[in-house]
Amino acid sequence: MIAAFLDNGYLDDSRLAEQLLDGALGRKAQGATAVAQTLVRRGLDREVIDIALASLPDDEAERALEFARQRARGMSGLDHDVALRRLHGQLARRGFRGAVALDAARQALAGDED
Repeated sequence: MIAAFLDNGYLDDSRLAEQLLDGALGRKAQGATAVAQTLVRRGLDREVIDIALASLPDDEAERALEFARQRARGMSGLDHDVALRRLHGQLARRGFRGAVALDAARQALAGDED
């Protein structure tokens, strides 16, 4: 049974890592930290994790800003400091690193387009 799964590629850690990356970067809008944690939780080999993380696109700041802009629309009635704190927290929970998350939150609340 296991041999059949291996032959069909069902037990391929690299393929699983690729699928997890696609989901994390697409519909889940996660940052590199959350992606790494997901791969570790799945019990993938360290080598597979390192390869997967090295293949991440260098657009984390753009993805964080896109997510922040979507969330900032619903925070227009809040005090600026409260909105900033909440938005930064949301970004951090999605795995965006500190400075990236804070910059994206500030930019989104300021309404900057670039």
